[in-house]
Amino acid sequence: MVSSSTFATDTWVKATWEEFLELADSPEYEKARCYYHQGYMRIEMAAIGSRHGRQNSLVANVITIFATLKDIEIVEFTNTSYRKEGLGEFQPDSSFYIGSGLRIPPEIDSPVDLNEYDPPTLVLEVGSTTLSDDLGFKRLLYEQAGVREYWVNDAKAGEVIGFSISEGRSGQIHQFLVLPGLSLSVINEALPRRKTQKDNEINRWLIETFNQI
Repeated sequence: MVSSSTFATDTWVKATWEEFLELADSPEYEKARCYYHQGYMRIEMAAIGSRHGRQNSLVANVITIFATLKDIEIVEFTNTSYRKEGLGEFQPDSSFYIGSGLRIPPEIDSPVDLNEYDPPTLVLEVGSTTLSDDLGFKRLLYEQAGVREYWVNDAKAGEVIGFSISEGRSGQIHQFLVLPGLSLSVINEALPRRKTQKDNEINRWLIETFNQI
């Protein structure tokens, strides 16, 4: 039996769904990020630094600016938990519903029920200390969750790796399918600009670049 007194955070631990819910829904882990997949749970408690926050904001901004200019329907959620009862849970850094006709969750104070609402179209994880997990076990989780595209931001390298997911399998991509016309090269050119430019300058560059596509 897994208990909060002996539970190891920031790693995958074998647990039942009931054990996961007991810990994930407890006040002790109210600010934690919780994951569950195929009999294993992970509760992340490690502090998130400014490198993580800055790059997460910048990549999310690229997505929303591109969608706005190309008149693509989009709804963004930050640090939102998604739960499929008895099967799994995930809480990515950012997630997006892209396109029309989707069952988008309303604003609630509990995990999104994936038996009632669609999974997000695109999920973004920012990995600094968690990169190997983001590329490994979490990738398997998103393959099973019905997410169509998964982006991993390698925060230390300052670059994004993209995966398209279809029929429970993922493969690396360089042109994003859920946002036609957006290439990985633009994002990976935008990220280094954070070292010398403010957001308003980067945004102007993005708008100019996207208007040429």
